[in-house]
Amino acid sequence: MKFYRTYAIFICVCFAAAQAQQPSQTANGSPEALQQRVDRLEAEVTELKQIVRQLQQSAGGNAAASVAASTITEAAVVPVAAPLVASPAVPSTLASGASADDRKNLDFLHDTTINLGLDTYYGYNFNNPVGRVNLLRAYDVLSNEFSLNQASVIFEHAPDVAAGRRWGGRLDLQFGQASDTSQGNPANEPRPEIYRNIFQAYGSYVAPVGRGLNVDFGKWGSSLGIEGNYTKDQINYSRAFWFTFLPFYHMGARASLPLSDRFSVNYWIVNGTNQVEATNGFKDELFGFTAKPAKSVTWTANYYLGQEHPDRTPSSNCGPIPVQPGLCFTAISPAPNGRTHIFDSYVTWQTTPKLTLALEGDYVIQRLWKNAAPGESSAPLHTDGGAAYAQYQLTSKIALGTRAEYMSDRGGLFSGVSQALKENTVTFDYKLADGFLMRYEWRRDFSNQPSFLSDVQGVLKKDQNTATLGLVWWWGRKEGSW
Repeated sequence: MKFYRTYAIFICVCFAAAQAQQPSQTANGSPEALQQRVDRLEAEVTELKQIVRQLQQSAGGNAAASVAASTITEAAVVPVAAPLVASPAVPSTLASGASADDRKNLDFLHDTTINLGLDTYYGYNFNNPVGRVNLLRAYDVLSNEFSLNQASVIFEHAPDVAAGRRWGGRLDLQFGQASDTSQGNPANEPRPEIYRNIFQAYGSYVAPVGRGLNVDFGKWGSSLGIEGNYTKDQINYSRAFWFTFLPFYHMGARASLPLSDRFSVNYWIVNGTNQVEATNGFKDELFGFTAKPAKSVTWTANYYLGQEHPDRTPSSNCGPIPVQPGLCFTAISPAPNGRTHIFDSYVTWQTTPKLTLALEGDYVIQRLWKNAAPGESSAPLHTDGGAAYAQYQLTSKIALGTRAEYMSDRGGLFSGVSQALKENTVTFDYKLADGFLMRYEWRRDFSNQPSFLSDVQGVLKKDQNTATLGLVWWWGRKEGSW
């Protein structure tokens, strides 16, 4: 009973203290009347404090009485004009401890973007090809089917030197037809299935060198060629022959150093082209630059030096020493050591706010042997050509794009047949909302050699025409190109 009585007194005291802190609402608002009211309440508070102390002593330090006495003491010394607030002592201590952890997590999430993408299409090949396959295509590989080209999840925590954070990282997970096309060719790397769904995974550091030396280590999508992985950032839905031919990804280290606001130099050292795990001991290199001679013009030039011939072949028996699955090999002796040279350059010109023009040129040469022995052929294989692009933004939701492309594939380095490949593409974009794009496309591929499937098994044609509807969704906090 003493506890409930004490609690009731505590409530009354809090009410009295609150009344003491409120301005007088009576008609008689003179200073004398207000002072009399305050004196009377202070006397009542003093009397109640004495009662509470007696109850506290008789209860042996009852917690409620202690709190009541403490509250009365605080209420008695609060100025009359001060607003009524709860005692901040305990709550603020708890809040400050919790908010420190919460703030740390929130700061991390504030600087981290999580993005999702969904790329689907329906395409129709007018050749009605056997197996419904579009030859020499990268992503739109099937005809007369509803297809999932790519489902993507992107996590990025980019460096922010201005905020005092020089490190960062990025992880892109990719699923669908595009993964099978671009990630892990069994003929090109030993264990592609391990890394197939990891399109990109790299850590970054901005070293305090000059204007900031940005270094990445891990796996990243190749920037050889103007086209990239994510459909929403391209002018066309389908990809060019050159996108299919040039490397999709690399594993290693890369560095970029801006020398001015308009010029930066780039360097890579990697395992190889489309190789997370190398097939030989040679480390490929890239030397390049990115220039902005004008605000509306961006020019990139690259030279890539590689050695793409394996020095080992898979084996079923490695002896008694245990190894991870897929790591049993037999050496190739002598192993081909011919070099691969890629000269790649592309430029984008934003001629007006609505019109974008782009041009790409490439030259690739590859030898089997660096110095051929007597009787061995050292004749190189050549592939050269380029592509031209244009896109006009008719309205904020409607755009029209086109591409014209030429590839001279001497020796069949790309297609397996010596031929001159050409294609023309027209793409109509309708953006229903931010993050939802409908893309309609007509494309014609043609060659001077039969290279495309027909409706008769074993019979090839010199051309193929396709119509495609692409539906692309994306959402997340990362703005601009992915």
